[in-house]
Amino acid sequence: MFTPQEIRTNVLGGLTVALAMVPEAVAFSLVAHVSPLTGLYAAFILALITSAFGGRPGMISGATGSLAVVMVALVATHGVEYLFATVVLMGVLQMLFAVAKLGKLIRLIPHPVMLGFVNGLAIVIFLAQFGHFKTTDATGVSHWLPVPALLTMFGLIALTLLVIYVLPRFTKAVPASLVGILVVSVLVEVLGIHTRTVGDLGSIGGGLPTFHLPGVPLNWETLRIIFPYSLILAAIGLMESLLTLNLIDEMTNTRGKPNRECMAQGAANVVTGFFGGMGGCAMIGQSMINVNNGALRRLSGITTALFLLGFIVVGSDLIERIPLAALIGVMFFVSEKTFEWGSLQALRRIPRSDAIIVVAVTVVTVFTDLAVAVLLGVTIAALVFAWQQAKHIKAKSHVDGRGWKVYELEGPLFFASTAEFQTLFDPQGDSNDVVIEFRHARVLDHSAIEAIDTLAGRYQQFGKRLHLRHLSPDCLELLEKSKDMVEINEYEDPHYHIADNRLG
Repeated sequence: MFTPQEIRTNVLGGLTVALAMVPEAVAFSLVAHVSPLTGLYAAFILALITSAFGGRPGMISGATGSLAVVMVALVATHGVEYLFATVVLMGVLQMLFAVAKLGKLIRLIPHPVMLGFVNGLAIVIFLAQFGHFKTTDATGVSHWLPVPALLTMFGLIALTLLVIYVLPRFTKAVPASLVGILVVSVLVEVLGIHTRTVGDLGSIGGGLPTFHLPGVPLNWETLRIIFPYSLILAAIGLMESLLTLNLIDEMTNTRGKPNRECMAQGAANVVTGFFGGMGGCAMIGQSMINVNNGALRRLSGITTALFLLGFIVVGSDLIERIPLAALIGVMFFVSEKTFEWGSLQALRRIPRSDAIIVVAVTVVTVFTDLAVAVLLGVTIAALVFAWQQAKHIKAKSHVDGRGWKVYELEGPLFFASTAEFQTLFDPQGDSNDVVIEFRHARVLDHSAIEAIDTLAGRYQQFGKRLHLRHLSPDCLELLEKSKDMVEINEYEDPHYHIADNRLG
């Protein structure tokens, strides 16, 4: 049940987010070379479906820049109908990802990668606003606005930020961002200040979205064209959505449902493609507006969607008069709140490898795209982990009462530690019988099995016998040269499974 306070918070939060989404949706539509309504319809449908059925209440989805830049080439080459078909297939792929229950893989992303992701997107949000300070001439060349116009916009942005930062000291009954937008809008109307408005980006007026089958031939050639784009869009969309979900989880000390979110995102994109929308994913900027306003219920996202539809159908004239400066001020505030300022000081305290990951993911997010940045960060983290674990393999040796050399192996044996493993033994100088005790070691992959077989071959060359103790049954299945060297003694062998593609 909702309390009156929760209803007010979530409804007003939804209104604030809807106002902030309009110029973003229009701008991303222009980036993708489609009409503004294509982005607005996507924002409405995605916000409605993911808020009602998704795995993270309070998270807002809509048309995003990270997907728009991928769509440009497809629209330019094949037209908007192929984009609609691509969005439908994108949604299907995302739903298949959810059916396979792969959403929880997002939990494997290291914290330094998350920090880099958050900081990078905060910078991207900040830099993206400067596009509103430019105008395009008849030749298609962008120029900065005249100095008086720029000064006016900066003054209005400053006023918006002043209201946002100062108002919470007096009252939190209404979202400060919403009040900032309203104050600046009223001031511009009353004083007749000439400045850029939402309407300068394009008209947002239209009717209800209608069902529309993409006008493309249903054949193999169409699939060949749209599948690569669909796959890239699905991957980027899920990655950005799940990372945003993870971020909100951390900020609110709650736990979302990644697989449910993947299913809702996929279903929303399928519907969007059939109703003339450009598709999308979670929007970190608008989601942060919601979180900062305390609007963490599904009602906020549903309200956002309904306000967006209202803007399109009946309120376009009013919304188009809102100064862009007010909305830019809100996004500057979001950027400042999103950036993890504490990470700058932490860079001097955390391990150097983690600091490199944070910086690398941040920089790559700003200059390329999110997917590349996250994959790079995860790859670096995995390599660093493997390198560190490789140094933990070691062996203690002694001679038992029979004169046999006994090596007590400790640590993980896997692809990164196999070279170090080989250096721990002296096949030429050891006794004729050598024991390797695996009780305190873990054999983790097929490279480890090959390393054991290679070591066995080295001892065989010198006519010596190697005794292997406490290897797990699955390891025994894969041994070749050293299979007859395994000893079964009075101790119970460990039971764990190694990562090998020959085991089901």
